[in-house]
Amino acid sequence: MTSDPLAADALAARLSRGRGPLFFPVTAYGPDGGLDLGAFRAHVRGGIDAGAAAVFACCGTGEFHALTPDEFRLCVAAAVEESAGEVPVLAGTGYGTALAVHYARIAEEAGAAGLLAMPPYLVVPDPDGLVRHYTALAAATALDVIVYQRDNAVFTPRTVVELARVERIIGLKDGYGDLDLMQRIVSAVRREVPERDFLYFNGLPTAELTEPAYRAIGVPLYSSAVFAFAPDIAVAFHQALASGDDKTVTRLTDGFFAPLVELRNEGRGYAVSLVKAGVRLAGLGVGEVRPPLSEPAADHVAALATLIARGRELLEDRA
Repeated sequence: MTSDPLAADALAARLSRGRGPLFFPVTAYGPDGGLDLGAFRAHVRGGIDAGAAAVFACCGTGEFHALTPDEFRLCVAAAVEESAGEVPVLAGTGYGTALAVHYARIAEEAGAAGLLAMPPYLVVPDPDGLVRHYTALAAATALDVIVYQRDNAVFTPRTVVELARVERIIGLKDGYGDLDLMQRIVSAVRREVPERDFLYFNGLPTAELTEPAYRAIGVPLYSSAVFAFAPDIAVAFHQALASGDDKTVTRLTDGFFAPLVELRNEGRGYAVSLVKAGVRLAGLGVGEVRPPLSEPAADHVAALATLIARGRELLEDRA
C-alpha cells in the first residue's frame, strides 16, 4: 500500500485549512459480527462527499479497542483507498508503547497520513512517562502524531511544551474539557515554542456544544460525532460558526446539540453506541457495537430519531 498521495503537503496545513468537520467513522460489522468493509467504505465515502475535512479511522468512535490488528489494517487501508487523497486519513493507535508502535506501523503500511495517539492502557503515568511514551511513538514511523488528552493522559502546560518540541508531534486533541488548563497550554506553547504552528482540537464527545468557548481560546478545530449520522446538521453548524452566524449557532445549540448531550449522558458508552445507532437510523447497516459496549435502549434510539428530525426542522427554519 502506498502512502497518502498528498503526503508531501504537510498534514498540519491540510488539517488547518479543512473545509468542514473532522469525521470519525464508526466501524461496520455484518450480521456475523465480522467486519463489513463494504458498509464501512460507503460510510467513509458518504462522509467525504458530505464535506469532511479529514477521516479519522479506527479511533474511539470506530471502536479501536475492539479491533484485532488485522481488522485495523483492513479498515485503515479501506479508508485510504476510499479517500484516494481527497482528504487525509488518520488512524488511531493506543495501549502501551510497544503496541502503540505496532499499530502505528500497521497504519503507516496501510497508507495513513497520520496518527491519533489515544491514552495508554489502564495505567496513570507521570509527566515524564507520558513524554517518553509519545516521543517513542513519534519516532517509530514517518507519520505525524496528534496526542489525545483525556482520562489517564492529562497534561501539564510544561508537558505539552515538551511534546510540541518533538518534530512529528503536530497537535493536541482535548477530550478533558478544562478550558482553564487548555488556555494555559495554548499560551505556554505559543510563548515557548513560537516556531511551531501547533494544532489544537476540541475532542469532547459532542464538541459543537463547547466549540464557541474553545474557539475563544484559540482552538478552532473540532471532531464531530454528529457528522457520522447527520452530516447536514453538522456542516450547517460548522458553516454558521465559521461565518459568524450566531443566530444559527444558538438555534442549533439550544434545540439540537444541548438535548443531544443530555441524551448521550443517559447511558454508558453512548458516545459510541448512540452514534452507531444514529448511523443505522440514517439507513446504513453498520451493525451493533462489540462488547464490552452495549446497545442503547430502544427508547433512547427513538429519542435520537426525534431529535435528528428536530435538528432538520431547525435547518428549514433557518432558510
